[in-house]
Amino acid sequence: MIPESHSLRHLFHEIVADCYAEHAGLHDDEVSSYVADLLTDFTQVENLYSVRDASGKPVKQLSEMLVASDPINGSAESFDEERKIRKHIGDYTLFFTGMYPEAVHPSREPEKFLLMVQAGKESYYIVSQFNVFEYAVEAPLFGKLADSFESCVYGLNMVRQELDRRYALQAPKRQPRLM
Repeated sequence: MIPESHSLRHLFHEIVADCYAEHAGLHDDEVSSYVADLLTDFTQVENLYSVRDASGKPVKQLSEMLVASDPINGSAESFDEERKIRKHIGDYTLFFTGMYPEAVHPSREPEKFLLMVQAGKESYYIVSQFNVFEYAVEAPLFGKLADSFESCVYGLNMVRQELDRRYALQAPKRQPRLM
């Protein structure tokens, strides 16, 4: 886990808050903070692929994650596990559709992109319905994430553009080769 005081976490918090407010019209500190922490956590690949199959291998396909989240017809052993996997599905789809939409191939397969957005919204909504006991405090946040999923995706696309811009400014300039 990356510490709260780490400069990468601070960078993501700054950029997400700015891009969400300026470009996506999201002025919600709780949402932007959650997304910034998500970006920080997903810099570690094991967090990006935290859902595992029965043999312990990372599940990388959304369809397999959805099956794994079902406590009745799938492999989730409890409703708590359903919530955990659904939260991950929301995070995973938000991350890929926002930061790497080209990985989902929206130009060649727009239905795949739309299915990922739908699965993310639905998953966050399901997590928001776990609104009792230890989950009561977090439930409204996931409701907001479900309601503003498309804006969060767009905001993350702006985050990526800002990160690309900053990288280009800091990249060493190549000197022309003299013959």
